[in-house]
Amino acid sequence: MAHRIRPMLSSDKATLHDILNTIPEFSSDDVLVAREVIDNYLRDPAGSGYNVLVAEIEKDVVAYICYGPTPLTKGTWDIYWMATLPEKQGHGIGSDLLGLAESKIVESGGRLIMIETSSRSDYEKALHFHQNHCYEVICRLSDFYAPGDDKLILQKKLGR
Repeated sequence: MAHRIRPMLSSDKATLHDILNTIPEFSSDDVLVAREVIDNYLRDPAGSGYNVLVAEIEKDVVAYICYGPTPLTKGTWDIYWMATLPEKQGHGIGSDLLGLAESKIVESGGRLIMIETSSRSDYEKALHFHQNHCYEVICRLSDFYAPGDDKLILQKKLGR
């Protein structure tokens, strides 16, 4: 399944909203925040603090990643959002998106990438995905999102 990765365009907005709504792990509040981030990026791509890449197959957007430099740091970046249509997961699209984002972060002088996620069992697949890409859990904040739902902070140090 050949796919192409490119920067997000305003014409991708509705499709990304649809993708977000297909991810069962995302609550309606999660989707609302992700949509706000997309809107901020589209309003001012250079000044928003976000970078958004999409993956498409035969001109259909099937996944995206949103990342950006962490304010008030030197070389630390955050991966804010990643989503792939459920039926397209497991085909290397997310790995390619993450790999390209990491390359762009390195090109921009990045030295460290952070990801925050939930400890809920339905996020286990995402956690394993990140761990398989050399991200390690460095912190667990108990009951952060809700009772029994810890915040996991993952980190990847980039080679220089």
